[in-house]
Amino acid sequence: MSSSRPVRRGLVLGGGGVLGAAWLLGALSALREVHGFEPGSSDVIVGTSAGSVLGALVAAGISIEDMIDHQDGKPVKSGPLAGYSFDYENATGGSRPKRPKLLGPGSFKMIGSAVRNVGKVPPTALLSGFLPEGKGSLARVGLLIEAITPMDEWSPHPNLWVVAMDYESGERVPFGRADQEVAPLSQAVMASCAIPSWFKPIEINGHAYVDGGTWSATNADLVAGQALDEVYILAPMVSFHLDHPDGWLPRLERRWRNQVTKRCLKEAEKIRASGAQVTVIGPGPEDLEAMGGNIMDLPRRQKVLATSLRTSVASLRDPDNVGPDHLSEVG
Repeated sequence: MSSSRPVRRGLVLGGGGVLGAAWLLGALSALREVHGFEPGSSDVIVGTSAGSVLGALVAAGISIEDMIDHQDGKPVKSGPLAGYSFDYENATGGSRPKRPKLLGPGSFKMIGSAVRNVGKVPPTALLSGFLPEGKGSLARVGLLIEAITPMDEWSPHPNLWVVAMDYESGERVPFGRADQEVAPLSQAVMASCAIPSWFKPIEINGHAYVDGGTWSATNADLVAGQALDEVYILAPMVSFHLDHPDGWLPRLERRWRNQVTKRCLKEAEKIRASGAQVTVIGPGPEDLEAMGGNIMDLPRRQKVLATSLRTSVASLRDPDNVGPDHLSEVG
């Protein structure tokens, strides 16, 4: 790494629902404490789903302290979030999705595109096409983003990329990147958060978009080749060490988590191959116990945040979290 220029950093914030957002706040606080820089100063910020909301807030210069107070329900007295009220229960659609009007596939075009492009479209993208269209609204999330950024404009950060997926073509779309079509930040964030069968797809410029997590929970490979020296991947759905829950739902979630972790590590290897040092952290056993088996379980938010504020510091201080050895651990 050259000492003649500033260190160039990338920050990747993965998806993970309401509880993933709470965990991410603890991880962002730990990142500043352990590595000594403000996350918003990163040269590239990539956000997916819950990570897109946090990414937009960080990119707008919202302090971590204000975000934590906001998550805790404490009044924010200064900055763009001052006096802003956000009802997590209604804004995030509750802990269970609403019953869909129709039980058939949400996007036949998405299914057809995945079939025509076998091997190029992830299985999760194909699955999203088979799921029924959701009824939930993300309008309140959009209003939150509009409150901190100029309406119909992008973020003040020049390289905030918000990842969604075209619900017809199955293409991954990093809104905010120079080679992508222009969209209001609030619309892009809503699209990135539109979990299939939970929320309605978001229409932007005549195209329907859904959660970027249908392509990848992290989409970290987007920063490969960006001439970065360090990349930090904070991933709520990635875990190197699991707990051993009793219920069938959390056990099923942990199996899925293993698959997400494998994919994230492959993405991390692509970034390393481009010359950057990569650090990946995700929830550990204590965090997972706090989360349970449903990442949208709202009553667990504050416990997850409080736990992450402690455990994420330890994770970032563990050198094993940057190495490729974890590929064998989750194999």
